[in-house]
Amino acid sequence: MLIGELAHAAGLPSQTIRFYERKGLLPAAERGANGYRNYDESTLPRLRFVQSAQAAGLTLAEIGTVIDLRGDGNVPCSHVTTLIERKLIEVRARIKDLALLESELKVLIERSHRLDPDDCTDADVCNILSAVEG
Repeated sequence: MLIGELAHAAGLPSQTIRFYERKGLLPAAERGANGYRNYDESTLPRLRFVQSAQAAGLTLAEIGTVIDLRGDGNVPCSHVTTLIERKLIEVRARIKDLALLESELKVLIERSHRLDPDDCTDADVCNILSAVEG
């Protein structure tokens, strides 16, 4: 299939498919006499795998390692499990950071309701964000 057909089937722009091909996430397409890329039927499932892996939070480099393992004849399941376990740890850490940020923002909002904007000095820039509450 031509790149436009593949792009339509995958719901991706043609540019993305070309990018994935350059990064080695897709096998290089055969070229027709006209120079157009002709992708075989195995490319669409590969694209869907890349999309699923990205949706799970894997980077393109991580996805590449999975594809490389499979390409070398290895079953990548344990590697994928390790990657997604790491992602879960990262997500949980981000959630903690976001919860802390949420608390800090609530404090700042409460501060903003108590402070008078007329009390702001040029040195403070904005007394809501000043380190010392006045």
